[in-house]
Amino acid sequence: GRNCSLLQEMDVIEKQDENCYCYVQNRTIHLQYLWSTLQVKVNSREKFRFEPISEKSNCRNSETVFEFAACAVQILWKPETCTETSMSIKQYGEDVCFKIQPFKTVPYTVRVKREMLDGKLLFLFVAGIFLFHFANSLSRSTKFFYLSGVILGVLALLVFVLLTLKRFIPRHSTFWILMSGCWMASLYFIYCFKENMQWLWSEHRNYLLGYFLAVGITSFAICYQHGPLTAELSITLFMWTLQLTAFVLIYCGVTIPQVAYAVIAVSLCSKGLCYPLGAACHIARKMKTYFKSKKLVFKYLTEEEYREQGENETARALEDLRSFCRNPDFPSWIAVSKLRSPHRFADFVLGFPHVSPAETKAHEEEYGIGSSFLEEQLFETRAWSEQNDPASSIHEDEENEDETHKQIPFPYATELL
Repeated sequence: GRNCSLLQEMDVIEKQDENCYCYVQNRTIHLQYLWSTLQVKVNSREKFRFEPISEKSNCRNSETVFEFAACAVQILWKPETCTETSMSIKQYGEDVCFKIQPFKTVPYTVRVKREMLDGKLLFLFVAGIFLFHFANSLSRSTKFFYLSGVILGVLALLVFVLLTLKRFIPRHSTFWILMSGCWMASLYFIYCFKENMQWLWSEHRNYLLGYFLAVGITSFAICYQHGPLTAELSITLFMWTLQLTAFVLIYCGVTIPQVAYAVIAVSLCSKGLCYPLGAACHIARKMKTYFKSKKLVFKYLTEEEYREQGENETARALEDLRSFCRNPDFPSWIAVSKLRSPHRFADFVLGFPHVSPAETKAHEEEYGIGSSFLEEQLFETRAWSEQNDPASSIHEDEENEDETHKQIPFPYATELL
C-alpha cells in the first residue's frame, strides 16, 4: 500500500528524501537466469537507515521451512545504519521492497545492476552436489571431521558449546530444548553476519580475524581431544547431517526453486537406485556368462587333406578366372596386348589345362619322388642333425656295429644247424 518506486535493471536513482523502493520479480522462468542475481547498491556521504519491508506480515503464511526461518530471523533483525550498503536479489524469489531514511538532507544514490553468473550461488550449488554424493566417505574421514568441527565452532558457537557439554546434561528433553534455542540464536547471528559482513570486514577486521583464530583453534583442540567418530550410529547421523546440509546448499545455490527441487529429487533417486542398478549389473554378468559362445576348437589337417584342399581350391580359383575372362565386360584386347603367349591364354579360357604336359613332366622330375631336389633335402637334413648332435650319431653308429656283429654269426649257425 506504499507509493514505492519500482526498480529496473541498469537504474541509477539519486534522491535526498525518505523513500521506498521495490523490485517486482519476473514470473516467466528462463534457465539462463539460474545463477543470475540483481545487485542493488546504496551510497551516501552521510549515514542513512536501510530498512527492508516484508510483504508477509505473518510467518504462518510461509510456504516452506526456509521461508519461515527467513521470516523469523527478519523479525529480529534491526534496520541498518551506514553510509554504504548492498543487497543481492534472486531472479525468481519474492518481490523485494526496502526503505531509505536519510538523517540529513544529503543526496543518496541507488544503483541496480544485473550479474548474470553469481559466483557465490554457483559455488553453493556445486558444493551441495559434492557434499551429498560424497557424504558417506566424508563422514568417515578424520580430517573432514576436524574441519567440520572448526566450521561449526566458528559459525554456530552456541551449538558447539552445547555439544561439548552434552555429558553434563542429565535429561535428553532438556538437551533438545537447549539445542533448538541455540540453533535459532545461531541462525540469527549467521543472518546478521551475512548482512553486515562488508561493514564488519571494513570497520572491525582485526576483531573478526581474532574471533576466527581463537574459536577455530579452540574448536580444533576440543575435536582433537574427543577424537574422530567410531560408533556406526554416530557416523550415520553425521552422514545424514551432511546430506541435509547439502540440500540446503543446493536450494540456496539456484534462483529457481523448481530446479532445486528437481536436483534434490534426482540426487535422492540416484542414491536409491544404486542397489537396483548393482543387482541388474550382477544379473547381466551372470546372463552373459551363461549365453557366452563356446570356445572355438581348431582342427588340424593331415597332409593328405591339405593336398586335397589345395587342389580343390586351385581348381575352383582357375574356374572363377575363366568365368571372369569370358565376361563380356572383360577388356580382352588390353589383356592380350600385355601377354607373352596370347594363344596359350586363349586355350586356357576355352577350357584347356593351365599347365602343359611338358611342364608337368619337368616338375615331377625336379620335385617328385626320386628327384634330385628331394635327395638334396634329405641329405642336408641328415647332415644338419649329425652336426647338431654328434654324440647321438656316434651312439647310433655303435649300435649299428653291434647289430652287425650280432647278425653275422646267424647264417653260419643256420648252416650248422
